[in-house]
Amino acid sequence: MKPVLELFPGCGREHSLEGLYLAHDVRQYAEENTTPFVYSNFVTSLDGRIAIPGPTGSGLVVPEQIANPRDWRLFQELAVQADVIISSGRYLRDYAQGNAQDILRVHEDPRFADLAAWRAGRGLSPQPDLAVISGSLDFPIPAELTVSGRRVVVFTSSQVDPDRVSAIESQTGQVVVAGDKKVTGTGLVAAMGALGYQTVYSASGPKVLHLLLESDVLDRLYLTLANRILGGDPFATIVAGDLLQPAVDMSFFSIYLDPQAFDGLGQLLLGYERKREATSRG
Repeated sequence: MKPVLELFPGCGREHSLEGLYLAHDVRQYAEENTTPFVYSNFVTSLDGRIAIPGPTGSGLVVPEQIANPRDWRLFQELAVQADVIISSGRYLRDYAQGNAQDILRVHEDPRFADLAAWRAGRGLSPQPDLAVISGSLDFPIPAELTVSGRRVVVFTSSQVDPDRVSAIESQTGQVVVAGDKKVTGTGLVAAMGALGYQTVYSASGPKVLHLLLESDVLDRLYLTLANRILGGDPFATIVAGDLLQPAVDMSFFSIYLDPQAFDGLGQLLLGYERKREATSRG
């Protein structure tokens, strides 16, 4: 793969795309904190769109106009560093119906054999565990997501139907309460820490990102900005929910130009950290 160009914090240095986000080594930050290190990632069009209606009209999918193998490589590099990947009940319903991109089986493509070796070399399980956020518990757990001893933990509220809890547990899923009327970001991350998870990767959508932001538990956001404008309705951007008050301040920690994407059209690879007081997390 052709190199990317660093724009910040340095300027002008070339880097190989392969290994770019592995070099960020997010696992090091988990060792420094008493709470799990939480990070997320999106690919977006220039006008902020992350998803469009699927071909059947059911559900939302990443637009093929911005999905690309170079961004997908970086998605895999972030996922392979996680102890657990966050998903949602809605995603699993869409996945079971064949209406969702397969984002939960990390590095299974032979092109990513080096990532499997990276994970094995650090004594980690073959796949990150799977965390599912759901209020209704109305979803299946596909068998292919639990191979190699992969653990599935479902986070829900205290209002959940006990019969649904039993149904999920019978599918080899563990159910954990992480909020009263709904799952909260604080409850979620505290419960994950209690389960021993140190690095948490959110591969879920804009509602989960809102949950993480409003509770001040998101540490890092990666954003791939494709140089294409899509337009269209309905509009789906990276965050969905009530107005965040106060606004969430993010600061750059990395910016790269990937000039090779889309046959030379290019894309920006943006890395943000949550701006916090020095003593607010730790």
